[in-house]
Amino acid sequence: MPTSAKKVVLLVEDDEFLAELYATKLNLEGYEVLSAADGKKGLKLAQDKHPALVLLDIILPKLDGFEVLKGLKEDPTTKDIPVILLTNLSQKDEVKRGLDLGAADYLIKAHFMPSEVVKKIKALVQ
Repeated sequence: MPTSAKKVVLLVEDDEFLAELYATKLNLEGYEVLSAADGKKGLKLAQDKHPALVLLDIILPKLDGFEVLKGLKEDPTTKDIPVILLTNLSQKDEVKRGLDLGAADYLIKAHFMPSEVVKKIKALVQ
């Protein structure tokens, strides 16, 4: 498959081990992966590259995931990009806030295997 035909997923995750794990899994599934280790870089990459989907942690340096999500949804060029929040924050008010800000899904890291996350991505990125 030529590179241009690959769907691009932007992974915004500051945990290097997890970022590598998800990037590897997504690459094996045929996705091109862009990575950012902080929220500011993630928001800029999304605005510059317009990925098919953003996989976004909430606890991040520089800008937290809620701020990145808000920025993406307020920008007319990125507002339609589906965003999956992938985080360890599991309080009901955090889940509600993420979904209210426009996240397509809210996944708690401890509850989902990478293969399950990939299934969620595939459901959103045709």
